[in-house]
Amino acid sequence: MKIEQLYTGCLAEAAYYIESEGEAIIIDPLRDIQTYVQKIERNNVTLKYIFETHFHADFVSGHLDLAEATGATIVYGPKAETTFNSHIAYDGEKISIGKITLQVLHTPGHTQESSCYLLYDEDGNKHALFTGDTLFIGDVGRPDLAIKSDLTKEDLAGMLYDSLEEKIKPLPDAITIYPAHGAGSACGKNLSKETFDTLGSQKQKNYALKAADKETFIKQVLDDLQPAPSYFNMNALLNKEGPGSVSELIKQGSIAFDVQSFENLQRQTYAVLLDTRDAKEFKKGFIPGSINIGLNGQLAPWAGTLLTNSDKPILIITDPGKEEETIIRLARVGVDQVIGYLKDGYNSWQKANKPEENIETISAAELVEKLDENINILDVRKADEYEKGHLNAAQHLPLDYINDWITTLDKNKTYYVHCAGGYRSVITESILKSRNISNVIDVSGGYGAIKAAMEPTKKRWLNAFFSFMKVK
Repeated sequence: MKIEQLYTGCLAEAAYYIESEGEAIIIDPLRDIQTYVQKIERNNVTLKYIFETHFHADFVSGHLDLAEATGATIVYGPKAETTFNSHIAYDGEKISIGKITLQVLHTPGHTQESSCYLLYDEDGNKHALFTGDTLFIGDVGRPDLAIKSDLTKEDLAGMLYDSLEEKIKPLPDAITIYPAHGAGSACGKNLSKETFDTLGSQKQKNYALKAADKETFIKQVLDDLQPAPSYFNMNALLNKEGPGSVSELIKQGSIAFDVQSFENLQRQTYAVLLDTRDAKEFKKGFIPGSINIGLNGQLAPWAGTLLTNSDKPILIITDPGKEEETIIRLARVGVDQVIGYLKDGYNSWQKANKPEENIETISAAELVEKLDENINILDVRKADEYEKGHLNAAQHLPLDYINDWITTLDKNKTYYVHCAGGYRSVITESILKSRNISNVIDVSGGYGAIKAAMEPTKKRWLNAFFSFMKVK
């Protein structure tokens, strides 16, 4: 028996490869299936089943493409309804490959169809539980993502409590919990950086498994629950109805345009210009109107949050050779509108002497020196980050909701923008500039650098205070 966790950091997502006696199962595959196909071919095994724990909201699954490529059967738990060929298992049903068996445990709560898969090893022992978004390390799945449900989030939270109490907590403490996500996912609010653990350990550490009663559990799970990213509902529907093929999206987006053709196409289609270069490079120079979401960070979640509500086509500017990776990572969250890219990247734009913009940058130390000048500071981090520490002078405007607050800004004012480290602040600044809010200045290094820069100031103040006390 072989169990392999296939973790994708930019999405904080875990798929699973399970093998026994020349047969295999993959649980919760991403939309780009090449990694799985190569693994199956390299290991010379037959993929028998593709297990889905639920209709995922935070990414588009690869179940259809993988089934077509391998002939494997797609399996969902009870209550799932699909428009494509799939096996809807009943609660308690056992499905075997080689010498091992997986049992379906219907665990509604995160969604109504959510199910976990209990693995029995070659000796028939309960070995591991693949929990999807029902149980995370340190948390449980949020109960407000069900598709078109008449149930309230309180109803679903109550169902989740029952699922945990009746189906999961009675299992042996020694079994390994393998969830679908780790820290960074918006599918929960308190996910650990650890990506697996024993059930016994989680009973000791996970607040949701220690709740005294259902009422307490519901309150704890729903407290401080932030609104779900805007693309979640669309992704869940895509997974339920069946997404298009990634290979077709790659073909559609892998058209290279020279500078003039690129410029003409943008004008004709009003395409969004998405620049995926590193934020530091972007700040030095970029095509006017383009939005920066760097490939070196959480491109997919931020593109999903900021771009899926638009039906406009997308033209991409990337480092040469990164075009296909960009298209694939966008497709993971249903951003399927890429129609081409700038040949040879931004360098070709510069060589053609086309108009450029840049973003002014100051150091954190320079910002600290300006704090007495009544400047406008925008903190674009998430609410929980802001609450842990912030500048009193900063206005808290999370990037997630930029379309809600951007119209409140004064185009005649200058704004100093920071996030935690610099990735999100440049996304914000690029969007502001694209909406004619031009006077933006990036604070290099974000709040981490600002906090460090303030320490010498505090020390100088304390030294001056104690010197005064001694004199006095």
